[in-house]
Amino acid sequence: MLRVDDLTVDYGLIRAVNGVSFEVAQGAIVSLVGSNGAGKTTTMKALSGLVPRAGGAVRFAGAPLDGVTPDGRVARGLAHVPEGRRVFPRMTVRENLLLGAYLRGRDPGVVEDLDRVCEMFPILAARRQQLAGTLSGGEQQMLAIARALMSRPKLLLMDEPSMGLAPQMVDLILEKIVEIRASGATVLLVEQNAVEAIRLSDVVYVLRLGAVIHRSAGRDMDESLLKALYLGHDI
Repeated sequence: MLRVDDLTVDYGLIRAVNGVSFEVAQGAIVSLVGSNGAGKTTTMKALSGLVPRAGGAVRFAGAPLDGVTPDGRVARGLAHVPEGRRVFPRMTVRENLLLGAYLRGRDPGVVEDLDRVCEMFPILAARRQQLAGTLSGGEQQMLAIARALMSRPKLLLMDEPSMGLAPQMVDLILEKIVEIRASGATVLLVEQNAVEAIRLSDVVYVLRLGAVIHRSAGRDMDESLLKALYLGHDI
């Protein structure tokens, strides 16, 4: 589904991502974990076209993404749920959701998908006409995920979906990630709650200072190994 080879991203003189390579198989949940400043969010932004690559190659569904704009990537089936949710606060919940389907034009399936995501997140159905900015943090996160699903993505990039949420809401969001995978989408996840991310994931990549330092199956990663990697010990 996704292949990243030697991805490099610079912010001026600072190299934020330094030769990152990884793969995401169709139907999998793959996590990128690491401490703050490891390059996880920058990697996600580079994949969705929000920041330019300084080097490396990215192939999605077998085709290179060179020169493909962010909206072009959405059209190909790559959707991004950004860190911090980024809903449109002065628009209603329904308007935010419809924006997620803006590339689908008059596709009659949009109405069906609107009902589907509201069934997945019932609170959104109850608040369709409410301004998004008046929702709680957890409700805004649900809206951001549902908005991305409205594009019918093949691959969903999720950056810190549990950040700043109450524990009960974190559990709900993580359950929904599993549900999204079960519906047929592939998920690339960046998650501050690394232990929970590992539990959900088929494959885990650990980043440090902009580079991948470890890869393993989620079932083979435990808390002690993760702690050692975070503390700077190579395994």
